[in-house]
Amino acid sequence: MLDPQQFPTESSEFHLTGPAGRLECLVDVPEPGSERPATAVLCHPHPQHGGTLRNKVVTIMERSLRELGLATVRFNFRGVGESEGEYDNGQGETDDLLAVVEWVQQTRPGTDLWLSGFSFGAYVALKAARDLPVRQLITVAPPVERYGFEELLPPNCPWLVVQGDEDDVVSAEAVSKWAKDLDQPPDLVVMEGAGHFFHRRLMDLRGLIKNHVQSNLPG
Repeated sequence: MLDPQQFPTESSEFHLTGPAGRLECLVDVPEPGSERPATAVLCHPHPQHGGTLRNKVVTIMERSLRELGLATVRFNFRGVGESEGEYDNGQGETDDLLAVVEWVQQTRPGTDLWLSGFSFGAYVALKAARDLPVRQLITVAPPVERYGFEELLPPNCPWLVVQGDEDDVVSAEAVSKWAKDLDQPPDLVVMEGAGHFFHRRLMDLRGLIKNHVQSNLPG
């Protein structure tokens, strides 16, 4: 059984028991009166390249969803920060995400589940989404040329993909081609003048996400 036994009612940092040991987690909650019956779980970029739950892009994604009324959960993949274990090339990290989602489902039953991820975290979120009752998936700068994206099936839910056209880590052209070739293509938005980490464009990313997912919010 995962700990804690109740979903926090205020912003909280805590540990869950994951498949490789302790998982460091951070919950944020919306302003009183703006809450919606949904929880967003967010995945950070590559553990071996400085990715953590406090990454600026992940933080702005979290803020945009919290401002829409969702409770949010960020967590560090195995081997990052206070999370135990070692990097596992996406497989173990997917198991970490599934453990966090299981805890959310236990502590907030009957509420909608949203998944979101940036870069490597986009791969993990998409990898898990097909087998979960996800109501909205958001993937930012998915590294389609670095991982087995061609093996992943589209989710059974609305899906937003955001990509910067000046990204020097993830090819915008490759992302566009991959997205358009899918049987169930996502809602792809290419942001002009945005690099991989959306420097000077974070507020624009915040607004873009809010505008594109607002129609899928639970009442």
